[in-house]
Amino acid sequence: MRNELSVCVEMLFREFGDPMSARQLTAAKTAGINKVEFWLWRNKDIDAIERSLADTGLSVLSMVSQPQGHLVDPAQRNEFLQGVRESIPVAKRLEIPNLVVLSGNAREGVPDLEQREALTEALRAAAPLAEEAGVTLILEPLNTRVDHVGNYLDSTKVALDVLNDVDSPNIRLLYDLYHSVVMDEDPAEVLRGAGHLIGHVQIADHPGRHEPGSGGVDWKREIHALQAVGYSGGIGLEYTPSDGDSIKSLQHIREAITGA
Repeated sequence: MRNELSVCVEMLFREFGDPMSARQLTAAKTAGINKVEFWLWRNKDIDAIERSLADTGLSVLSMVSQPQGHLVDPAQRNEFLQGVRESIPVAKRLEIPNLVVLSGNAREGVPDLEQREALTEALRAAAPLAEEAGVTLILEPLNTRVDHVGNYLDSTKVALDVLNDVDSPNIRLLYDLYHSVVMDEDPAEVLRGAGHLIGHVQIADHPGRHEPGSGGVDWKREIHALQAVGYSGGIGLEYTPSDGDSIKSLQHIREAITGA
């Protein structure tokens, strides 16, 4: 397997401490992890994180831009753009290449095309900020059947169409295979011809959102699908360990997805 694994510390290694705490990061490093990712940054001690990253040698692949705003609502566009402006210096300080952005909930009674256009325009407005800073905004579709009922963007195809319309090298797709398969998408089909638009990948098994190998996903097939479209970047593990033991769950992952 060519893709290096990264761990979302919001969901793994929680038994060792709060996300991005020194004890948690040390445990991840001891378990053989070199890269991590996390969600929100405003509720964390950035000074302490910077020290812990230096001590452990870990690097961070992604965090969420805050405040997130609702990209499908033009009235909240300025809030979203301000969030990008304020998140970029933190990302640069911690050497994080990717900022996660989300569409927000669908607006009841508003035509789909209008919401999609608002999403596209919000990303177009943010693109120069990302390009100037040298960071990538990664747009994540979320499943609306289990975890994020009401979210607007739940389709990888729509996300890719939006990214093509935005046409910026610093606006890319965060492809979460778990969300995709919950929405009955076929990764090989939905990603065909779109490998150049994928900025990052996250995975969890389905059903249950536990470690790969715990559910019904054919991991060798799906990892092969990612590699077939030319994706060679990191793969983020964003799952809840089925028995609460992060280290034990990691021991089974490479066996589940190696050999694709």
